Amino acid sequence: MGQDGVRAVPNRERAMERFWHLESGDFFHGLEPERRAFLDLARRRALGKLENVFSEGQTARSCFYLEQGLVRIYTVSGEGKESMLFLRRQGEIFGLAEVLESLPRKANAQAILPAVIHELDQEALESFLARHPRAAKRAIGILGRRLRYLGDLVEGLVASDPAARLAKLLVSLGLGGLSEEDPALPVALPVRLTQERMASMIGSCQQTVCQALKLLQDQGLIRVEGRSIAIQDFPGLVRKAGL
Repeated sequence: MGQDGVRAVPNRERAMERFWHLESGDFFHGLEPERRAFLDLARRRALGKLENVFSEGQTARSCFYLEQGLVRIYTVSGEGKESMLFLRRQGEIFGLAEVLESLPRKANAQAILPAVIHELDQEALESFLARHPRAAKRAIGILGRRLRYLGDLVEGLVASDPAARLAKLLVSLGLGGLSEEDPALPVALPVRLTQERMASMIGSCQQTVCQALKLLQDQGLIRVEGRSIAIQDFPGLVRKAGL
């Protein structure tokens, strides 16, 4: 609480520092020479809605930069149940984890909106990273953040209730929309997800997600209109997530 009894709200910079492992954005932000070099080497591809980028078990031969669209990274259990691990948005790189050693893919990647990607094969990627150490350092940082995110996801499945897991997902999706001037302003999530998709990302079911959304809305933390969600109280949602 502040001196006037008003709840203190962390500024955007402090929030970003606190949730560094949830942050996403354009891989080449501030790296324009590296962006040009990557795009010169890569092959541009247009993807239709629900078109696959790669499949679990395939040998990794390339990584991908997402120019536009939305790509989901997910696994499928032996019983056919899908679990969504990540959503990749405009400006993000994906498919890095296995490509440098040509390992089998551990997950599937699918465009859930029409998308444009730039595909860079293993040999060209190795050459690019060797010539551009700033990009190589950033790639290492991204892999570290994604590993931390997956660790938190597994820990959450064991230690937290579905509403807390959903709150953490919403925080991760909304973090980039925090206002520079006033972090207390509502944050509209940049993507629209079905309850089934959210359930697959937090290890739950659609009915439980529906109940958790209602709970968070009743607590004044979010506003739900159809498939659109706005975070009304970001600090409160952070506390609900246990972050």
